[in-house]
Amino acid sequence: MQTFKFSKMHGAGNDYIYVNCFKEKVENINETAKAVSDRHFGIGSDGLVLICPSDVADFRMDMYNSDGSQAEMCGNATRCVGKYVYDRGLTDKTQITLETLAGIKILDLNVKDGEVQTVRVNMGSPELVPKNIPIDSNLDRFISEDVEVDGKVYKVTGVSMGNPHAVTFIDDTDSLEIEKIGPKFETHKLFPKKINTEFAQIVDRNTIKMRVWERGAGETLACGTGACATMVAANLNGLVDDEADLVLLGGTLHIKWDKNENKVYMTGPAKFVFDGTITI
Repeated sequence: MQTFKFSKMHGAGNDYIYVNCFKEKVENINETAKAVSDRHFGIGSDGLVLICPSDVADFRMDMYNSDGSQAEMCGNATRCVGKYVYDRGLTDKTQITLETLAGIKILDLNVKDGEVQTVRVNMGSPELVPKNIPIDSNLDRFISEDVEVDGKVYKVTGVSMGNPHAVTFIDDTDSLEIEKIGPKFETHKLFPKKINTEFAQIVDRNTIKMRVWERGAGETLACGTGACATMVAANLNGLVDDEADLVLLGGTLHIKWDKNENKVYMTGPAKFVFDGTITI
C-alpha cells in the first residue's frame, strides 16, 4: 500500500494525474499509472505525470500512459507542468526549462492575476527521417506514402516530435470509427515502436480538425505532440501555411512551424481540475 497526494489537470481535455515528487514518493510506477488512470476504479486519466528535480533543467517530467508504459513526451502535459510549478510556488520564473525523455523543452508562461492562463512550448525540431521516427522504411522522408491498414490504403506522413506520429488526411473526422482503425495503425508492422496516429481534416489553410489515437492510451481528447506533427505534415503536403489552429475534441491548440529556426511552437491552455490524496 502507498499513499500520496496528487493533482488532476488537463490541457484541452488531455487529462493526467500530476504528482509533486519534490514532496511525494510514488512506488511501482508502471502499475500505479495503470491504477490511477482507470476511469472506473481509479481517479481517471490518460496517464500519470511525475514532476521531479532535474540536474540539467529547472524541472523534470516523467510520464506514463494509462496502460503503464512510459512515454517520451506529451505537449499538453508540459503545459500543465508549467502551470503547476508556477501556480504552486515552485518557481517565480515565467520562462522555465523542462527535462523530458525527448530532450529539454522551453516553456513560456502567460500569467494573468498571478496564475498561468496559457503556455507556449518550444517543442523542438520535427524529425522526418523514417528510421529515426521510427518507421521501417529506407526512404529519406515518409511523406504521403501508401500504407495499407485493414484492407484500405491510406496516404501517411511520418513525423516525430520526440515520439512517433503517423498523420493521414481524411474528408470527415466526425464519422471516423477511430476505435476500430486506431489500434490497427498502432500495431502495424511498419512501426517498430508502435505509433500515435492522427486523422486530420483540412478546414482551410489555417485550420485543421484532428482526432488522435495514442499508443498505450487509445483515443484522447487532445495530443500536443500530435497536433505539432499534424501541422508539420500538413505543411509538407502543401495543405496549410506555416501556422494553424488545430481543433481537437478537447479544445484548440495554435501551432507554428518556424522554418528559419526549424522549431515548432505550441500554444494552448492548462487547467486544474482538483487535488486529492489516494491510497492504493
